[in-house]
Amino acid sequence: MNFQTFHPFHLVNYSPWPLTGGIGAMTIASGLVEWFHHYNLNIFNIGLMIILLTMYQWWRDISRESTFQGLHTLKVNLGLRWGMILFITSEVFFFASFFWAFFHSCLSPNIELGSIWPPTGIITFNPLQIPLLNTSILLASGITVTWAHHSLIHFNFSQTSKALVLTITLGIYFSVLQMFEYYEAPFTISDSVYGSIFFIATGFHGLHVIIGTIFLSVCLIRHLNNHFSSTHHFGFEAASWYWHFVDIVWLFLYISIYWWGK
Repeated sequence: MNFQTFHPFHLVNYSPWPLTGGIGAMTIASGLVEWFHHYNLNIFNIGLMIILLTMYQWWRDISRESTFQGLHTLKVNLGLRWGMILFITSEVFFFASFFWAFFHSCLSPNIELGSIWPPTGIITFNPLQIPLLNTSILLASGITVTWAHHSLIHFNFSQTSKALVLTITLGIYFSVLQMFEYYEAPFTISDSVYGSIFFIATGFHGLHVIIGTIFLSVCLIRHLNNHFSSTHHFGFEAASWYWHFVDIVWLFLYISIYWWGK
């Protein structure tokens, strides 16, 4: 019998996935450098494959220990909640740095930018077109993920599945529209500080949307396999918290970069 079941602490089992995840992240970073300088995606694709395999096996292990091994007690759940809260807090500061750079540049544009904002030669997006559509999509997805959560709490598992499918679909739709927006963009990441801030801020947000969509997809698979109950479903709660964070960040991006800073 596992000794962990006799105390309230979460003793993490030995796992290779933090190491493989770090190797994958380093390989992706190296692959991006190779892509930028030599237009070769081979190293990047290897890193992406390592990350995807790590994600699959790490999620598998966490699902096993929480569902079948019974290791996620109330005390452990409390620790996981605080861990997720601290992680989202770190993400808030991560995006705050981008907003700081944006407002530092746009509130006092220097002479290299033409002393105006947007900088000379930059044609910005119309905030009432794709950006507004993407805003409505994310707001709608925030409603559907809340619907899924409340349905799960009230034992309506069929509606939970439908709401999760709808949320995932909206997340994919958002990503497709953002890819189309990037393809049609009249400026690039190298076009002054505006291009750099725009693509870095919206690009990292888009990456978070993709991660959130994968997170919710894992929750849907687990829900369909009866891993969640009305009282024991922190995996889904963590995904919904993350998704709401992504929604809020997008609202700030839309208001500041697309609308106010155009």
